[in-house]
Amino acid sequence: MRFANTRAIVLGLGASGAGSANLLLREGARVTVLDSGMPDLAAVAAMRNRGVKVVLGEAALAAKADCDLYVLSPGIDPAAPLAQNLERQGAHWTGELELAFQCCRRPVVAITGTNGKTTTTQLVERMLSAGGLRTVACGNIGRPFSEALRDEAAVDVFAVEVSSFQLETIRTFRPRVAVWLNFTPDHLDRYRDLDEYRAAKLRIFECQAATDHAVVNLRDALPPLTARRLTFSAFVPGADLWGKDDHLYFRDRHVLNLRELRLQGVHNAENVMAALGAAFACGVDLAVAAEAIKAYVPLPHRCELVAELNGVRYINDSKATNLDALAQALESQPNPVVLIAGGKDKGFSYLPLKALATRKVKRAVLIGEISASIEQAWSPAVACTRAKGLGEAVRVAQAAAVPGEVVLFSPGTSSFDMFRDYADRGNQFRQIVQEAAKATR
Repeated sequence: MRFANTRAIVLGLGASGAGSANLLLREGARVTVLDSGMPDLAAVAAMRNRGVKVVLGEAALAAKADCDLYVLSPGIDPAAPLAQNLERQGAHWTGELELAFQCCRRPVVAITGTNGKTTTTQLVERMLSAGGLRTVACGNIGRPFSEALRDEAAVDVFAVEVSSFQLETIRTFRPRVAVWLNFTPDHLDRYRDLDEYRAAKLRIFECQAATDHAVVNLRDALPPLTARRLTFSAFVPGADLWGKDDHLYFRDRHVLNLRELRLQGVHNAENVMAALGAAFACGVDLAVAAEAIKAYVPLPHRCELVAELNGVRYINDSKATNLDALAQALESQPNPVVLIAGGKDKGFSYLPLKALATRKVKRAVLIGEISASIEQAWSPAVACTRAKGLGEAVRVAQAAAVPGEVVLFSPGTSSFDMFRDYADRGNQFRQIVQEAAKATR
């Protein structure tokens, strides 16, 4: 066992922390979990029943750094007091992604980017499975990589969605195929500037060899890479994977008619191209890969039609946690939009979207701690109303929208100031709209 008799401290008892702790137990380590927040009590009891020492609250913040290995969950900022206490005592961090990779004996396809990671990871899983490679999607998609390793004996390839937070703490992580989808402003509440955020994401290529593949967006100016490059773009000519008039091509070969898919929008066309590139790099025939995704249904909270009330369509795009995702959602709507946006203040301005919002948005209903900042950036060109919560925001939007228009819930930022996560706020939006639908019957 790789970590036999290793004394390990894991920070955080969320999904990644629990996955790391369980993996370390299977590998023979003696594990302590520290969590200064309010973890699920059932999860705490489960860990203690497995022999893990769990330290909570103030005691966790004062823990001694007396172990051999320190695992930082990606959701915990290294600048947080829980992490800083151990770092001051000389702790050096290993992330959950790095820990899992050190224990993994299967090749990895890793997918990163500001937007589209989850969709692309699922597409890769479907394409590789159709090509005869037993593939499991994991990582930032929901099931931690460390937890997915339980099934390693039945897996040929792991398709791992990776975030910048996870890449911060890698040392040996080497994906056989690394996919770079796109890069737009985000997470400026965690990083000092865009350069620091970009540098974290670029680490996905850091340990690749010349025999590996890098599937990259031709629009983004990337530094020289060691791996063999495959490029894609729906915008820039000259890519290996490219599109024209709803058709996708690999070099000079027609691969797919996008109208056969349930995925809509240019951004999803690029997600499909990236997944096809990963499939090609893994030796899967592109005709087989293309056929495999024709029945793919997009996940909830991604431009999901929730209901149509009195001729107004209500769309849940809660997964839009940055400006680029919000821009894509607005561009995809041909009719006037009553927009519900806002949430956590992540340190960036909505001013770059003012022209687009002026063109697309009839009224903006704003929520969360960033609502005043959005109003300042867009008003008076865009009529703005601030609401105290999501329920009030939906009522205001419902009153403002007329038949033929769209109420679009696309926050453009994270949800942690008001909700557990984007899925929680999307589910609440859906429930509020469905209750409004019942009231109109």
